[in-house]
Amino acid sequence: MTQHLPLEGIRVVDLCVVWAGTFATLLLGDLGAEVIKVENPFVLPPMTRGNRARPTKELLAATPASAGAYPGGEPGPRAWNYNPTFVSLYRNKKSFTVDWRTDEGRDIVGRLVAKSDAVVENNATETLEKLGITYDWLRSYRDNIIMVRMAAYGASGPYAQARALGVHLESVMGHTLLRGYRDLDPTSSTPIFSGDYLAGAQAALAVQMAVWHRDRTGQGQLVELSQAENASAMLSQAFMDYTLNGRSAGRLGNRSYYGFAPQGVFPCRGGDPAECEDRWISISVISDEQWRNLCELMARPDLAADAELATNAGRASRQDEIEAAIASWTRVQDDYSVFHRLQAAGIPSAPVLEGSRVFDDPHTQARGLYQPQTLYDDIGTFRYVQPFYQMPETPITTRQAPVAMGEHNDYVYRDVIGVSEAEYDDLKSRGHVSMDFDPSIP
Repeated sequence: MTQHLPLEGIRVVDLCVVWAGTFATLLLGDLGAEVIKVENPFVLPPMTRGNRARPTKELLAATPASAGAYPGGEPGPRAWNYNPTFVSLYRNKKSFTVDWRTDEGRDIVGRLVAKSDAVVENNATETLEKLGITYDWLRSYRDNIIMVRMAAYGASGPYAQARALGVHLESVMGHTLLRGYRDLDPTSSTPIFSGDYLAGAQAALAVQMAVWHRDRTGQGQLVELSQAENASAMLSQAFMDYTLNGRSAGRLGNRSYYGFAPQGVFPCRGGDPAECEDRWISISVISDEQWRNLCELMARPDLAADAELATNAGRASRQDEIEAAIASWTRVQDDYSVFHRLQAAGIPSAPVLEGSRVFDDPHTQARGLYQPQTLYDDIGTFRYVQPFYQMPETPITTRQAPVAMGEHNDYVYRDVIGVSEAEYDDLKSRGHVSMDFDPSIP
């Protein structure tokens, strides 16, 4: 029996940049939608296919690994296809190029819209309006088109035109104030961009719900999603606590929001932190029995015999003391060894892994989380993250390796849009059809 993907037959036009929108279309592509990424060879979107179209090897060496760790430390012939920050967000997508700032370019986009089900974008609010690409304009090509917009702070209000990345969303909505170590101020908090992923997941859901609605009513719709408002759900406990109890939440570090004690991340035996060789273990005790088991593992009968520490309330009142005792025990332990001993004793725990160690983790290997994918231009084969969910009767996997810019120009122009050979040749001569950024882009 032929197995079909959930969104097979749905075509999505991807006008997204950076992370949130790109993650939304990644999820849709994983589920079987044909996602067509529209790219402009005359414009390098910041932080999307890299910060430079043609970075030098010396520049990459001076760039943090999250943005500069290109395969083999080399930028390659088309560096924009191998940028490490976002290459994992371009699986299961197609890419074609067109300069949509021009009249003929916008018409090409419109003709693609006419053959599509949905359009997703997360640009600054007025970006598409300045180009004339509005919801009404899309409807002139297909009346029941679905459009999902996901501006940082929504399409109205005093922040509507504000530019933002995930770190700015976190700051405005208060996440930065609540996340971090108890003895440090918010400026010490590193960005985690959680708002991007939450917005992407919700946008993908919005597309699916809109398709469901269209299939039953024949009507398309415009969905506007404010990333900041959407991500505020992360702080629901703090909002409710203030509303109902008048308490303003503070930073807890790695301690339990629900008051379980002890809970934290503790040092293990490691090497040079500068080389990412420090090791840590997370431990969470949520019952009195687990506390007794932990005391036995640590060979601390004195703690087990302390009547005050026998209850969670007592342990919560002496967390500094308990955390110091646990840290002195874990500091000489191997993280994986102590992890297995803790788990065997029924105590929730896990080693904290930096990126390079995740590949060899037995659990991620058993789940097949990373699989080899071959990059364009014969750059090589590398392990990239796979779709993170599995269904027993649906083959959700990587069908397309991280897509090269313009890799599907012929398919989109000829098969989907249906341009003539003369028109195709003319568009190519004008620079719309390309696999390279214009030489004017550094």
